[in-house]
Amino acid sequence: MSRALISVLRTSSHAVRSHSPLCSSVPALSHALVPAVQVRWSSHSPLGTPPANARKPITINTLQSLYRKNEPITMITAHDFPSAHVADHAGMDMILVGDSLAMVALGMEDTSEVLLEEMLLHCRSVARAKTAAFTVGDLPMGSYEIAPEQALESAIRVVKEGRVKAVKLEGGKEMAPTIAKITSAGIPVVGHIGLTPQRQNALGGFRVQGKNTASALELLEDAFAVQEAGAFAIVVEAVPAEIATMVTKKLSVPTIGIGAGNGTSGQVLVQVDMSGNFPPGRFLPKFVKKYGDVWSESLRAITEYKTEVKSRVYPTPEHTYPMSMTKEEFADFEKMIRWLVDSMNMALRSRGAEPMGWRRILTVLEIHTPFSGTLIPALSNASDASRGRLPKITDAAMVSGVSTVSSSSGIFSSG
Repeated sequence: MSRALISVLRTSSHAVRSHSPLCSSVPALSHALVPAVQVRWSSHSPLGTPPANARKPITINTLQSLYRKNEPITMITAHDFPSAHVADHAGMDMILVGDSLAMVALGMEDTSEVLLEEMLLHCRSVARAKTAAFTVGDLPMGSYEIAPEQALESAIRVVKEGRVKAVKLEGGKEMAPTIAKITSAGIPVVGHIGLTPQRQNALGGFRVQGKNTASALELLEDAFAVQEAGAFAIVVEAVPAEIATMVTKKLSVPTIGIGAGNGTSGQVLVQVDMSGNFPPGRFLPKFVKKYGDVWSESLRAITEYKTEVKSRVYPTPEHTYPMSMTKEEFADFEKMIRWLVDSMNMALRSRGAEPMGWRRILTVLEIHTPFSGTLIPALSNASDASRGRLPKITDAAMVSGVSTVSSSSGIFSSG
């Protein structure tokens, strides 16, 4: 065995020690026989790759400028780092961490199940994408309805801990005092009127709002109340296009439509819905346009991966890290491992104990520190043997030939 191989083994010993809490009190030499550890870079950088065309951060002033220019505002939902990352690369103006994540990310039945702590977790995940888009976090059901003070406390947590720039809450004129309380503390608020999913039980399900005169009038009253309370924008959901357009024209803040026609100041969709990241047969609301088929592509890719793994087509050499050892050095390394295992097992048999595999033997060498002082000398002897300084250890003489080394070094002595 070459001196270079001994050096590789010593290096791998250091790599293992730095990652194993069990090895903190064991001298480094006791790890000398651990196979060389390849450095494996992370498959995804937590910082991500910046967009090719970097943008200035979108602010409320930016959104107000788009509104004044009658340029539609684009909003999309995101519930984690990757979905926020791709939304930002696509150049979205606003990213909403919507409580729809209850269904699309957490597998819940509806938005009423998601908790504030869960929303905070997903807001932080989105915030880590460091988007230029203006981020908004939903206040989930139960976190703001009891009193304005409760709502303010929840809003502070969403901004401070969730690291988004604004909050969104559902409700019309009855929520005006709550919106006023939050905005008076300097936290921007997006309102949400029309179909309010958190209240779908009271509405008789997910039903279109504002279809008749009384309902349309109530919608307009809600819009004015939310605006006067200080909301800087209002989501209008599941409302006839003519009514949503009329409401938009009467307000002095932008409206973001979802199922509300083309006359609003902007549009929002759930990313999972519009990208087609769901299996066939899933119900989609009428207003959703499916812009992609992420599910089919993911299914195709994962199925192909499974097939290639089963047939050992993957990984190919191009997906495999090379050794720094030559083939001859690797052959010597294999002989050395066999020597260690056979010699240890000989000693165990002489004591009436059961033999062990090489992984277990290395674990024993880690724990029993007295071996550490004699391990490297034994390896050096084996190295010298392979280089011709001592009789070369052959496969046939592996056990008996190495017994001289083991007995002289005292590694496997039975005394």
